[in-house]
Amino acid sequence: MAMAVLLFFLLVFAAVVQAQPGFISIDCGIPGGSNYTDDETGIFYTSDAGFIHSGENRAFPASSLVASSSSSLRREYRTMRSFPDGERNCYTLRPVRKGSRYFVRASFMYVDYEQGQGAPEFDLYVGINLWATVFLRNASLPWRKEIVVVATGDFIPVCLVNTGKGAPFISALEARLVKDNMYQQASYNQSLRAMSLFDAASSSEKITRYPDDEYDRFWLPYTDPSWATITTSLTVDNIYLGFEPPSAVMKTAATPLNANNDSLYFNWTANDPKTEFHVFRHFADFQKSNGSGSLREIDCCNNGRSCFPHVPEYLVASTVYTTTPMTGDTNYSVSFSKTERSVLPPILNAFEIYVVLTLNQTATDEQDVGAIMSIKDLYGVQKNWMGDPCLPNKYLWDGLTCSYNSDDRPSRIISLNLSSSGLSGDIDASFGNLNLIQSLDLSNNNLTGLIPSFLAKLTALTHLDLSHNKLTGTVPQVLGTLIFLSYLNLSHNQLSGSVPTSLTDKSKSGSLTLSVDPNILCDSPSCNVTDPCALKPCKKSRSVVVPVVVAVVVAAVLLAIGIAGFIWYRRRRTRVVRPNSLNKSREGSFNFETRRFSIEEIDSMTNNFQMVLGRGGFGTVYYGRMKDGDEVAVKMLSPHVQASVEFQTEAQLLMTLYHRHLVRFVGYCADGDNRALILEYMAKGNLGNVLAGKDEMETLSWDQRLRIALDVAQGLEYLHVGCRPPIVHRDVKAANILLNGNLEAKLADFGICKVFTDEHNSHITTQVKGTHGYLDPEYFSYNNLTEKSDVYSYGVVLLELITGRPAITQTQDSERIGLVQWVSPFVSAGDVTSIVDPKLQANYDVASVWRVLDVAISCTLQKSVRRPPISSVVAQLKECLEVERYTDTSTGMVADEFATRSFSSSLYSPKPR
Repeated sequence: MAMAVLLFFLLVFAAVVQAQPGFISIDCGIPGGSNYTDDETGIFYTSDAGFIHSGENRAFPASSLVASSSSSLRREYRTMRSFPDGERNCYTLRPVRKGSRYFVRASFMYVDYEQGQGAPEFDLYVGINLWATVFLRNASLPWRKEIVVVATGDFIPVCLVNTGKGAPFISALEARLVKDNMYQQASYNQSLRAMSLFDAASSSEKITRYPDDEYDRFWLPYTDPSWATITTSLTVDNIYLGFEPPSAVMKTAATPLNANNDSLYFNWTANDPKTEFHVFRHFADFQKSNGSGSLREIDCCNNGRSCFPHVPEYLVASTVYTTTPMTGDTNYSVSFSKTERSVLPPILNAFEIYVVLTLNQTATDEQDVGAIMSIKDLYGVQKNWMGDPCLPNKYLWDGLTCSYNSDDRPSRIISLNLSSSGLSGDIDASFGNLNLIQSLDLSNNNLTGLIPSFLAKLTALTHLDLSHNKLTGTVPQVLGTLIFLSYLNLSHNQLSGSVPTSLTDKSKSGSLTLSVDPNILCDSPSCNVTDPCALKPCKKSRSVVVPVVVAVVVAAVLLAIGIAGFIWYRRRRTRVVRPNSLNKSREGSFNFETRRFSIEEIDSMTNNFQMVLGRGGFGTVYYGRMKDGDEVAVKMLSPHVQASVEFQTEAQLLMTLYHRHLVRFVGYCADGDNRALILEYMAKGNLGNVLAGKDEMETLSWDQRLRIALDVAQGLEYLHVGCRPPIVHRDVKAANILLNGNLEAKLADFGICKVFTDEHNSHITTQVKGTHGYLDPEYFSYNNLTEKSDVYSYGVVLLELITGRPAITQTQDSERIGLVQWVSPFVSAGDVTSIVDPKLQANYDVASVWRVLDVAISCTLQKSVRRPPISSVVAQLKECLEVERYTDTSTGMVADEFATRSFSSSLYSPKPR
């Protein structure tokens, strides 16, 4: 019977949820497991017990509700959850769709349980960024805060923070999925806090919401003494992919009360002139236009400027909205006036005003968040695990250590200590997704099953403690592939068999502290026994073992020769230049062996880290000199990013990549907590500093810039075409292009490269990484990484070489915009001289600049399919250099055979020069 009742409620729940897809509706404070369907709206509400694990429920006593308002008080306001304990308490709203926009609403209705204490004041956060400060000036009325946010993962955290002014509380929490084309001003970097959603000139006193508005937005009736009201009984349609204001709101409209006054106004004030606003104005005409004699055209203006003429359609909703925010004032006004040719007065049906909230902090990496949330749910971890895991200072989750980057890259989990946390069952695959973790302590739990092989994916791991559990089976061979592993404790388990030779060898060399139970120690990998003394059977048949060993050794040698031959053949085909084939007179000798260095050797070669070459988010680069006199650059990782995946990626790639236009790998250091890459020394530093004049050297000539551009393109061509599978760099920028003493350019910093393991794939869907100003807009918007993403970044570098400006440049109005956007109006006007680096002092050929500019513009087209492949770019730049060879430097003229060639891009067609 109980099962039948349960099944019935599950079916009812499923039917209701299916009727409201994309809705999360939480009544805070009702008992766990309870739910109901609201009589007025038909919205299905559920208890908040499944979304938070702290706080206490409180239902309003009947005596606290004023008799006149108790009957009208909505059901979700009659209970609340209070948080007298803990400084921060967080709800986890899920499931949500990553990358989609949600209209999130928090509601508050306070009852003074403390007899005279008054309503508390506290902060409300969405994710890790402040949403609002909650302070109920009239505690007898409900209070709401609404915001449009983009879900960065599969859940949205909403946190209440105690600021010392009373215990936070909440009555209801709701999230509504909106369509992708709505509120596009909200992004991963900013949210829109609703200031007002108004139903203009409404005759009703009720809020319009669901089911009239399918997104359950709250439209408040609003009128003004200078407004008259016009209405229709007909339906107003939403035929456009717009903001879909509900027909019930659009059936009324405001128009000027005074026939002689042809304008409508709405005003508001801001406390801070830096506050940014977005405004959405909705229109629908109730009168058909019969030509110019009945034309209604409205001038929509912001603060008396930025006017936009708009003709509303008959019974069809249309919207005029801001694409850039209104800011810089304290008094704001939006107005609606007749244009000169308009016969009918202006109207306004509805409008929305939002405050832009810039998200100043960067959330934890989404893969790390997904992994740690899975661990929390699976093992029922009883800790302060709420909200963002790596939020600094006092909100950092217990047992976690995180790395924090100086740029906009996400925080990463680098250490997890769940010792003595009551974990039971197998070691879940979620641990394998913490791919930057360095230390993992799961000791003193009740974990069972095998030690999983996926732990080998944690290539940054230095410390692994699985002791005092109930693990069975053997020690996986793959643990020996963790080259930075320096501590491994597997003792006090139920393991059997032998320890892999790769681990025992490291233990004997002193690079690994290894703890295992005595019953699985064995001197030979062929002795799969539990008794360390039972080694005799492995030694008694020497006549059989020796030939077998010899045969294995011979086979290994033949296999190595075959692999070496295959690699030599592949490198010949891709025309890879090996390090020892470079001209010694130009580069110096690099015949030393690629190898691992100790921290003492690093200290010696850098003369105790005496000379700094540069600093970045990864750490510091020092000048070094090898024992044989060769100069090197030592890239030391900061402690908070030591042994990172990026370090692993760069080290592993550099060991296999050889090209004259890629910075060459000399060796690495993985000594205790010290992590370093040793690279060839590039005497002239990075291209960004050279162009900015930060390094003491002469201005690069146009010819030198052209050759640098070709060098970089050839380095990229090797990654995209010469490597199989192809490699996408993902962070092509001027700072990652280094110049040697002969101004030969080489690509550097391969820490976030992506290998196309299946080269037939057109793209890889992956988290966006790179540098602001160089990011491919398609990659940024859709997470689809392609080789053309590098081409876009390279196009920005070309523009830097032409203009001498950085990727993010400043306009005359002190506005910071991307270099692509800055160049565009000059290109459209055919004005090349205004964008060329003034430091060149006209020592360049205009036609040559146009050719390179044409290449740069084609590389930075919005749609990746229209950008050229890097091989085509290389060919075009070689042609540009050929043109230079025929240029008379004394006259600046180009030889006739090249001057008559035509060229164009999709953005401009310059006149012959």
